[in-house]
Amino acid sequence: MTQGAGQGPETERTATLRDFRVPAYVHETGPYAHSTPPDDAGDPADTPEGYTPTQRDLPVINRGDTLQVPVEPAPAAPAPQSAAGPGPLYVVGDVHGYLDELVAALQESGLIDASGQWCAGAARLWFLGDFTDRGPDGIGVIDLVMRLSAEAAAAGGYCKALMGNHELLLLGAKRFGDTPVNSGAGTATFQAAWLLNGGQKSDMDRLQDHHLQWMARLDALTEVEDHLLVHSDTTAYLDYGSSIEEVNDTVHEALTRNDADEVWDLFRKFTRRFSFRDEGGADAVRSLLDTYGGTRIVHGHSPIPYLLGEVGSEDGEDDSGPVVAGPHVYADGLAIAMDGGVTMAGKLLVQQLPLDI
Repeated sequence: MTQGAGQGPETERTATLRDFRVPAYVHETGPYAHSTPPDDAGDPADTPEGYTPTQRDLPVINRGDTLQVPVEPAPAAPAPQSAAGPGPLYVVGDVHGYLDELVAALQESGLIDASGQWCAGAARLWFLGDFTDRGPDGIGVIDLVMRLSAEAAAAGGYCKALMGNHELLLLGAKRFGDTPVNSGAGTATFQAAWLLNGGQKSDMDRLQDHHLQWMARLDALTEVEDHLLVHSDTTAYLDYGSSIEEVNDTVHEALTRNDADEVWDLFRKFTRRFSFRDEGGADAVRSLLDTYGGTRIVHGHSPIPYLLGEVGSEDGEDDSGPVVAGPHVYADGLAIAMDGGVTMAGKLLVQQLPLDI
């Protein structure tokens, strides 16, 4: 199945940390309006593993909370094309609707050409999830990834994607709307959570059945060349199975049953973050690696500027944006964070693996 890039009306990106704020149309009336979510989520900084996604804030993390390992960004060079054996392996962090930034990053890495077509031959490309929300063209991002999947397969490589919490959020908002769900500490709705977390009306207007089917079929995790790829920096995957196949089957079955509370619980658990930082973080990573395989975990979800403590406040006055040079390696070198914070004027990361450190 192939789709064109499908870019919508051009939207100028504002380079500001304020992308995490509630969009203005949250307070509008009409089909996208919602009631104020309950103040029942608690402080995610205190209980990251119990976080219920009915609040929009991301906590500020002290700079000393993570082990910082500098990583030199990969040189801009075309991906080699090999006629024998698998091509080089690349991963992409959270995109969140920033289609122009994604196209530029893929071109810089030599994966697509100036016209946006796959040009990397047998290269392998994995997206770590979160294609929509906050940025201007989430559906355009999905269309591009779907098209590149077909083009890469035809060239002897592949382009694949994992399911992020924002895919679950968009699926839930479309399927269940204002249906009340048990958030674990009260009631909430998918539509309210979607709007609160950057849902874009233009994405919902352009969302079609083939987009929904594609998102619902995405795997939750995979292992490639000793790298365990996941979206979220959480141990919640362990709740869904003791093997990669079992976790993916369990997630797909939950979405097939189409039960609002069950999907909400899945979304809530995949929204947890920061399990791999602080004391015990490396042990949390090892619990996943020991169960599912691999020697390193690669994740998106938690922006690197938050892991490094480079963001002062969601409501701060500094609009210059954080500086992200490349992936962040931490948890005794066992975890690689790939969310460069594109939504806060950071960087959309495309990285070849393995890292040379």
